[in-house]
Amino acid sequence: MSITSATLHTGVIIRRSLFFLVLVALTLGNLFTLFRGLNSPQAMDQAQISREIARGNGFTTKMIRPVAFYQAQQGGSRSISLLDFQDTYHSPLNPLINAAVLKLIGADNSNAWQMNENEMVFPLDRVIATVSTLFFLMAIGVNYLLISRIFDAKIAGVCAILMLFCETFWGYSLSGLPQMLMLLLFSCGMYFVYRAVEAANEGRIAMAPAIIAGVFFTLLALTHWMTVWIALGYIMFAAIAFRPRGIVGISILALLILAGIGPILRNQSITGSPFGTAFLTLYNGLGNGSEDMVMRTSDLAAEPLVIDGIISKILRTTLLQATDIIPFLGGIIVAPMFFLSLLHPFKRGSISTFRWAILLMWVTTAFGLAIFGISKEPLDPNQLHLLFAPIMTAYGLAFVSILWSRLDIVTNTPLLRNVHHIVIVAICALPLILDLPTKIRIGMSIRDRGGIPHWPPYYAPALNSKKSGLKGWVTDKQVVFSDQPWAVAWYADRVSIWLPPTRQGFDKLETIAADAQTPAVGILISPCSHGSGPISEVADKYKDFTSLVLNGRVFLATYPPGVSIFDKDPRISAITKRYPYAQPLVGMDMVYYSDRAIRIGSQKSDQ
Repeated sequence: MSITSATLHTGVIIRRSLFFLVLVALTLGNLFTLFRGLNSPQAMDQAQISREIARGNGFTTKMIRPVAFYQAQQGGSRSISLLDFQDTYHSPLNPLINAAVLKLIGADNSNAWQMNENEMVFPLDRVIATVSTLFFLMAIGVNYLLISRIFDAKIAGVCAILMLFCETFWGYSLSGLPQMLMLLLFSCGMYFVYRAVEAANEGRIAMAPAIIAGVFFTLLALTHWMTVWIALGYIMFAAIAFRPRGIVGISILALLILAGIGPILRNQSITGSPFGTAFLTLYNGLGNGSEDMVMRTSDLAAEPLVIDGIISKILRTTLLQATDIIPFLGGIIVAPMFFLSLLHPFKRGSISTFRWAILLMWVTTAFGLAIFGISKEPLDPNQLHLLFAPIMTAYGLAFVSILWSRLDIVTNTPLLRNVHHIVIVAICALPLILDLPTKIRIGMSIRDRGGIPHWPPYYAPALNSKKSGLKGWVTDKQVVFSDQPWAVAWYADRVSIWLPPTRQGFDKLETIAADAQTPAVGILISPCSHGSGPISEVADKYKDFTSLVLNGRVFLATYPPGVSIFDKDPRISAITKRYPYAQPLVGMDMVYYSDRAIRIGSQKSDQ
């Protein structure tokens, strides 16, 4: 072995060792020192469903969407219990995987994972985030293998570094949302798509890798229903690119249909609709309101889906995706360069063909998101563009590297050969690096309490405590109305109904709960409602319950002595008489309005 090759080999070992050292440090730091708990409603909802599955209760939920109850009634169910209410909103794969983990660690027994008095972050939050983070780390590895096969180890290594230092990827990893499982499945699927493209370009039959890719895309569709649009893009590509023409596409479509038959039949039997409650996310895109509003209605007939101006709505959402493509692709500035790389004639036919597969899948995904809606929120559950970020980054890097290598100054100065990689990594990693010192300092200062919760609006101790929290004041056969029912279901392990916007809806659900021998005993108000925007938006969203939602804010603004307004509103006077006892949980920012006086320190309420 020559001195030069030995030096290169040593350099590779050092670089890879440093990468793994940073990977381990970031992983342990984010899951322990910097961890703040889950902060996504959909993640908490899926987590509590996973716990119910682990308990042997099936795909049931303790978070009750009023519209889901309405659908169950319309579906002709003979008896609808709030204690084992069937969920038709979430895709099954991620809750099933988390359920296996929760069962393995004994989390099906809530007493075994009760928070200590000095803890501020729920221990099971860290478990859910760990599973998601492991999927993220595996996705980095799969993308490294894929990109190394397409281009070379250098571009694959830079992409791996960009993924590792991407703040958006870490945000989704720690949120508990299924995006990292989706990223892993999508990356595995793309690996076999490229294998199939290679085979087709070499004149071989691409059936086996193409079908294996279809299996991964089918699993992807079972993780998030919106990823069916990705699968449709792949089916279109496979029908054109692989021989025998059409057979591969039809086979993959058959796989998709077979996998969907079970959930479709289940949804039909429960709700009378083959797509269940999940279909109502359409209100985010084409509807005349938001998803939150339709989920909180107790009469879907009163919230008809108005699709006037459908073309303009699709164009508006498409324009949103185009103008914010860099944030949607994880803030990796080189990823959108993929679209420019489409103009470059790559020498290898497989590289040229594969980019059209990526483009077709991305176009169908963007069209689906234009219909069902996507926002610029940091943790939008419909964020599917992120799945394309690694492979688009690889093409963008390859294109930039080609242009960079053609510059005379680079040709004449070998030391500048990799400068563009360093600059790109530095720019993309800057947001994460700049925030680290502050996060570390804060995390170290309260490491004995498990971290700082995402307050506002979430504060797990107020819900999980048996002595001074909701879990101790409400039995497992009672119901609570709340503006954050996902948090009540996950942290307090109690049945919670999403607070309807109208008094009529509230009365209807309250009566149903009482008739089912699961009486409603209180209303929980948190910053999820009164901190959700300007007063005009809060009033528009919570309608008849605006005075109840804003009561804590008004009390604080007029303290001392503190003026209460919820009991002076004639619209809900009958309701406030049934729940007159206001018990602060986190000051007046989180208040529990109970039907009986609460004795702090006792697990029982005064009768």
